[in-house]
Amino acid sequence: MTADPLRLAVIVGSVRDGRFGPTVAGWFAAQAAARPDLDIDVIDLAEAPIGGAAPSTSAPAPVLEALGGLTPRLAAADAFVVVTPEYNHSYPAGLKNVIDWHNQQFHAKPVAFVSYGGISGGLRAVEHLRAVFAELHAVTTRDTVSFHGAWECFDGNGQPKDPVGPAAAAKTLLDQLSWWARTLRDAKAITPYTA
Repeated sequence: MTADPLRLAVIVGSVRDGRFGPTVAGWFAAQAAARPDLDIDVIDLAEAPIGGAAPSTSAPAPVLEALGGLTPRLAAADAFVVVTPEYNHSYPAGLKNVIDWHNQQFHAKPVAFVSYGGISGGLRAVEHLRAVFAELHAVTTRDTVSFHGAWECFDGNGQPKDPVGPAAAAKTLLDQLSWWARTLRDAKAITPYTA
């Protein structure tokens, strides 16, 4: 690990029963963890059940308790990778709710995407998320990792059956994300970002 690693939060966006997200996120987190310039924190939204509660200090106590563990982890991140499926041409409602609760934690930070799904590979969800993160003053990377027909792409050990293409895509994504994360972190140290 380098002396000053970037803190990368890998967010598992699906919270449904029987979800495939942990398989994809586990593979991607291992790719990221192999880099000495990154310190990885996998944030599984299924472990922070805030449900459909709207952002408010009067939210139910269990929601505020869940946020108590999630908010500082997001705030500490220098960069994010959102692992998302595609539901009805968009992304999961639980993911949107977590994003809405944590507007400021994403300001002036880069966000990249690993998507999965059927024929579109989750890319329509990614396009919707780009607009949301722009509103949060975040920077999204151009390149993504996408698994089309994801359930057939992985073996029983959670590894891609054809590892070369996904590994190359992950490297490109992580190179871009690291550049943006370091650039934005250094810039904010000189001039704080105000939104």
